[in-house]
Amino acid sequence: MTVLGGIGFTAPWLLTALLALPILWLILRAVPPAPIRRRFPGVALLLGLKDDESVSDRTPWWLLLLRILAVAAIIIGLAGPVLNPQQDQAEGDGPLLMVLDGSWAGATRWTEQLEVIEAQLTKASRAERPVGFLVLSRPDEPSFQSADVWRTRLAGFAPAPWQPSEQDIDRSVEIMAGLSDFDTLWFSDALDYDGRETLLDALQARGAVEVYQTAANVLAIAPAVYENNVVNLSVSRAIPGQEREVIIQAEGRDPAGNARILATATATFGTGETTAAAELSLPSELRARITGFTIAGQRSAGATTLVDDGLRRREVALIGSDSAEEGLQLLSPLHYIEQALIPTADLIDGSIADVLPANPDVIVLADVATLSEAEATPLLEWIDAGGMLVRFAGPRVAASDISRYDEDPLMPVRLRAGGRSVGGAMSWGEPKSLEAFKDTSPFFGLTIPDDVVVTAQVVAQPDPTLAERVIASLSDGTPLVTRKAVGPGQIVLFHVTATAEWSTLPLSGLFVEMLERLAVSSAAASPEAGDLEGTTWTPLRVMDGYGVLSDAGNLPGVDGPALVSAPAGPAMQPGIYGNGDRRLARNVFAAESTLTPAAWPSDVPVRGLAVAPEQPIAGWLLSLSILLLLADVVASLALSGRLLNRNSATVGMILALPFVPLALPAEAQSDADAFALAATAEVTLAHVITGNAQVDEIAAAGLNGLSDTLFFRTSVEPAPATAVNLETDELAFFPILYWPITPDQPRPSTEAYAKLNDYLRSGGLILFDTRDADIAGFGASSPNGRKLQDLAAPLDIPPLEPLPSDHVLTRTFYLLQDFPGRHMSRDVWVEAAPPDAEQIEGMPFRNLNDGVTPVVIGGNDWAAAWAVRGDGSPLLPVGRGFSGERQRELAYRFGVNLIMHVLTGNYKSDQVHVPALLDRLGQ
Repeated sequence: MTVLGGIGFTAPWLLTALLALPILWLILRAVPPAPIRRRFPGVALLLGLKDDESVSDRTPWWLLLLRILAVAAIIIGLAGPVLNPQQDQAEGDGPLLMVLDGSWAGATRWTEQLEVIEAQLTKASRAERPVGFLVLSRPDEPSFQSADVWRTRLAGFAPAPWQPSEQDIDRSVEIMAGLSDFDTLWFSDALDYDGRETLLDALQARGAVEVYQTAANVLAIAPAVYENNVVNLSVSRAIPGQEREVIIQAEGRDPAGNARILATATATFGTGETTAAAELSLPSELRARITGFTIAGQRSAGATTLVDDGLRRREVALIGSDSAEEGLQLLSPLHYIEQALIPTADLIDGSIADVLPANPDVIVLADVATLSEAEATPLLEWIDAGGMLVRFAGPRVAASDISRYDEDPLMPVRLRAGGRSVGGAMSWGEPKSLEAFKDTSPFFGLTIPDDVVVTAQVVAQPDPTLAERVIASLSDGTPLVTRKAVGPGQIVLFHVTATAEWSTLPLSGLFVEMLERLAVSSAAASPEAGDLEGTTWTPLRVMDGYGVLSDAGNLPGVDGPALVSAPAGPAMQPGIYGNGDRRLARNVFAAESTLTPAAWPSDVPVRGLAVAPEQPIAGWLLSLSILLLLADVVASLALSGRLLNRNSATVGMILALPFVPLALPAEAQSDADAFALAATAEVTLAHVITGNAQVDEIAAAGLNGLSDTLFFRTSVEPAPATAVNLETDELAFFPILYWPITPDQPRPSTEAYAKLNDYLRSGGLILFDTRDADIAGFGASSPNGRKLQDLAAPLDIPPLEPLPSDHVLTRTFYLLQDFPGRHMSRDVWVEAAPPDAEQIEGMPFRNLNDGVTPVVIGGNDWAAAWAVRGDGSPLLPVGRGFSGERQRELAYRFGVNLIMHVLTGNYKSDQVHVPALLDRLGQ
């Protein structure tokens, strides 16, 4: 690019044509030779006459100037003028490599970075330079291609939720060794990392290097820590500066399950400081709903920290056989459990009837043998809903008959009577130690102290399922801890007491670690690598560079120690990891992490991202030239006297032609045409306007919900539902009309009934819904039923019958026998079958007519069952619990069958479908 007077030109050689403008001026200004004068007597007759159309003998100077300016605008426009031209590496020659850090630190201003990259690609394209990309967070050998090709791929670039590692830099340096010379534009995320200087040296050895880097300070938040009943939060910044406040938002779910900002806190950076702290005091119920903390105004994975079990203290209900007397607390069956759980859990005391309404995470029964039916039934329901019951044996359990013959529902295994003594004065042998935990046990990897021994226990009865339920054993193979699943919940039994009476387990740190592995407690501090030895963690949700969580899909599990110690990367993505009931958050910015700003050598030019973009003005100049030429036409016509004569209209039309395309589309189509185009572009479901705003709103939401279901389950891709005015709108565009009945809706006009009858005769279907099946059967016993009779009287409706079990609506897409909506009723009426319809031997249904029933009548309020909000969630409740959701599913299936019946007819009556239908029907 050549810069002249502050304006750049991509084709400056075209400006030489401006030298021809003076010559053009002289040519236009030239006057033809004067005519020879000859006297002719007859000229005297013309004296006194005036010609209305006169021609100047010389072109006016201002018209010449207008023409010269038009030509000059064309020449300058074709030379490619550019305002605010930028001279940098992209304007050189030879290959150009664009290096991106591509880390979370640049995510907040990623859009600005892409804009600068696009501007550099434009310059490289103008200079015809091949361009390659190297993203350091995911290094791969660059492919040098046309800059125009890369411009179309920019949308696929996204920041990674980690910084370039040493391995990434080593890989990048290896790539540089295999490339020829090139210039480099490095887009830095403003943070330093190991190996950056080495890579810079490798790039400078290949050519010139320029750096683009944001001047904004990088912020990050460390994992939240729960101490002394408050949540401690710490924020870091890369560059110390003036005092600054940042807002920390606690994000989570409200009781309805919607994402919300549950609380906020303010952290203040002091002058010259790089860290700021904040505290949040929250009730346990609110704290349990928090899923993460973010820095307001920042959009990066480093500005987001996820929370796990370390923030949420689990609620544990403790129930023992007896309360110890004063002075005998060490003999209390709950003493050691309380000491193990107090630092990491909220404890609840009381009876089973008292603690169940609080819905604790865990209930511990210490030497509690027999439970009454009033206690056992709700406790089992609580476990089946996801609760965990942890039981400890003791003298009462050993002496009772619980789970002796048949397995007790609240026990994981059957037990032998009397228990077992392995180290007392009246027993044989020595106290037993623990066997190393198997790799299938949740305790796998825990170190077993030598001083942990068992002297007595209750013994499990041999059983085919015993082996798979044992998660800890003694050295002789006797089960020590057993577990079974009950739905999403589980029951765990320690075959020893919770006191030191039968074993030394409660006196050791292993006891606390085992409770933690079972998720009875939640660790207050982040675990060390050794604490997770022998465990495998499955990624549940992973975080991208912007800090947005998404489903982990089928990503492989990772080893527990690696989850804590391994650097973040493609094989160790930040997110939430699970191991059984435990959850662990892997965050981008750890508690011990620091932010170091990137510093560049003096010989490397550093530019900011706030660079004013180049502005090509060739289009404006060429448009100006066209306007000047049009003005020349007008001026020439005016000078010749032809502008205001009978040809003025033609001239005006010619001058207006450039603007016709702008005006025609807005005026060309009427409202009726727009309605027709919208209704026929895709299959569109429609509902009749009743005049009741609430009913019409539910009808529209219901048809939209049914359209979504059709889109996801069938090959039909409907457009959004529309409302139909029977008086003014054309009905032929819609395959089905949903007509909800209200007692006060007006009766259509005679013209509307004529359109309705034509619609029914031409293959359309009307679904009449009286919406009163909960209070009335089919007929005129309700106001809605009587209104339906009144509305349907002028319609050409064929004889009707209750929907038979072999009607094609029962098998169009799904096999159905019930057709519920928000209400449950089998009173659904359709066109009656022909009198001669007979069932052929071997066929599961009669030979019905091959048309589509023109009407379907019922009162199940189908639209209310189909209705969804804008986010896809149900608008209105249907039934209760699982049965209600099953009823909603059947309503959707009926809707799908109905639409497929309208669109395909009775094709399921063809013989070709008989074998498949017989197989599905079990015949």
